[in-house]
This record gives sequence, C-alpha cells and structure tokens, in this order.
Amino acid sequence: MAAQRFRGPVLPDGEARDLYVVDGPAGGVVTYEPQAGAEMVAEGWIVPGLVDAHCHVGLDEHGAVDDETSEQQAITDRDSGALLLRDCGSAADTSWIHDREDLPRLVRAGRHIARTKRYIRNYAHEVEPAELPAYVAQEAQRGDGWVKLVGDWIDRDTGDLAPSFPADAFAEAIRVAHEHGAKVTAHCFGEAVLPGLIGAGIDCIEHGTGLSEDLIDEMVARGTALVPTAMQLNNFPEYASAAGEKFPAYAEHMHDLHRRRRDTIMAAYEAGVAIYAGTDAGGVLPHGLIASEVRELADYGFSAEAALGAASWRAREWLGLDGRLSEGTTADFVVFDRDPLQDLSVLAEPSCIVLRGRVVG
Repeated sequence: MAAQRFRGPVLPDGEARDLYVVDGPAGGVVTYEPQAGAEMVAEGWIVPGLVDAHCHVGLDEHGAVDDETSEQQAITDRDSGALLLRDCGSAADTSWIHDREDLPRLVRAGRHIARTKRYIRNYAHEVEPAELPAYVAQEAQRGDGWVKLVGDWIDRDTGDLAPSFPADAFAEAIRVAHEHGAKVTAHCFGEAVLPGLIGAGIDCIEHGTGLSEDLIDEMVARGTALVPTAMQLNNFPEYASAAGEKFPAYAEHMHDLHRRRRDTIMAAYEAGVAIYAGTDAGGVLPHGLIASEVRELADYGFSAEAALGAASWRAREWLGLDGRLSEGTTADFVVFDRDPLQDLSVLAEPSCIVLRGRVVG
C-alpha cells in the first residue's frame, strides 16, 4: 500500500502532528517519520479506534443469528468508529470474524453461562452448580480470553432478583477460568450477588447497579473493572413493567435500581473504579451506538476525557492493544472534523475511519 498521511491533534495527548500509515507485517502501522509522496487523506482530530466494551455480535432478542446478520452487526459497529468489540456472550460462533480484515477486531467471551431456566431463552448454556466448572473451562477455551457468567436474574420462587449460583460455585468458576488463562465477567443487576463475585476475584462487573460504597472500595483495591452499559440501564422501568403484575417485588427492585443508577455509577467513577463504555447491543439495543453511550456517561457527570477514554485509548489498553497510536502500532483510528473533547456529539459524525491501516469509512 502507498503511504497515507493524516494531520491534526492526536488524542489523548492532543499534540498536532502529521501521522503516516505505512505497510507493516500485519497491515498498516503508524509512523511519524515523514514519507515522501504520501497521499493526504484526512485532516482533523485523530482518535484511537473506538471500543464497544460490551456488545453481542451474533445475537438478537431471540438467540443466535446467521453469519450474514452477524456480519452486518459488525459492519454497523465499524461504521460508527467502533474498531474493537468485546463480545460479552453470544449463542453464535463468530470466530470467523477474526479472518476478516474489513471487520472490527473482536474479543469474544464465548456463550453466556446461566442457571437452568434463569435467563433469556436460547441465549446461554443453562447449567446446575455442579456443571459450572466444566462449562467455564469449555468457554474459556472457545473464547478470546473471557468467560461470561449470568450473575443474577429473576428467581421465580422469590419473585425477585437473586444470585444464579451459590457464592462457592461462583468462586470455583472464577478459579477455573483463571486457571485456563481467561478473565471472568458477569451480568449483575442487583446487590446480593456482588460481594461473592468481587470477593472471589472476578475481573469485571457488567451493569453494576447494585454496588455499594464498600464494594466500590473493594473493586478499586482489587482492580475490578466496571462496564455500566448506561443506555441499557434506561430500560429498567420497561423490564419492571413487563414483569410487574406477576413479580411485584422484582418490579419494585428494578425501579429502585433505576432511580439510583446515576448515583451508583458516579460513586464508582469518583472512587476510581476502572470504567469502560459498552452499549449492550445485540439484544434489545441495536449496534452502532457507541457515540450515544459515551454521551450518556458524560451526562451522568463523567468528564469528556474520561467518557471518551472509556471508549477509546483506556479501553484499548485494557483489552491488550496500544491505546496511544505510538510509533509502529497498528493503524486503527477515527478522524473527526472538530475536537470531541469540546463537543462529544461529533462522535456520531466520523469523517474518516481507518482499520488496520485501510480507510473503511
């Protein structure tokens, strides 16, 4: 490929530079050494490729989808500037996406693991506590370094949110995953499941609306991450209404979690929990909404730098990639025609998208 030239402030540092993309061993790479004859492609604010840290490629509200639909989901995310996706559970095998250079980088957690008849139909492996370690080991090997547990869900006997498995079963699952080289994350809406998971060394909590001050402090001490999926939390009243007649305790609980959601997430933010942006796309929510998720975090009270970093350079580093567009790193970045740190709404209007060194949008 011929050398390409991009000019503008490079975030997060914001230094105005000429950034060049040249051939590397695995696609286009970044260099700041001037390249004779390089074609000027775009000028503007250059942001390391956006990250959706919680989505579901290969899944819709009914379960697994076909490869064509999965491809379109990935393209929709790519065209929004999300060039790295952390897939937090899918009933479909989407490992083939790794072979497509035109699709976002994908970090898969395999299939959800839930308690029998305690999750959305057709989504998860539904197992009993004694089976949990074997399924965790299986998904640790099938995924890309992550395992997704369903931490809590409605218990029909109590009529409210309750942990999916006993605390000792969760602890053993986390131990097995770590033994197999995988990290663990869990869906957690309520309060009861969180002490056991965090105490057992889980790596990440999804949603986290049941967090308390002491658990937040423990997350900071342990380095446990949080992906709050702020847009998904807006749906709690709808979920409460759908189940309210049959499960009034659950409905009241969900309304309470919804009322407290901003204070809870902001308490985690202010305490220093590592927080990353994820849309929860692939079920109720469509793909391509990472810009909206960043703005939602800013509306909660995150600084623009923290909200954007949670969906760009910090999230990339968390998932094992270079977040700084340093010399020789893979050329995954998005160009905007104005400063996103001054106006986050520009994130919905990328002027140029570069994936693996090639302009894809």
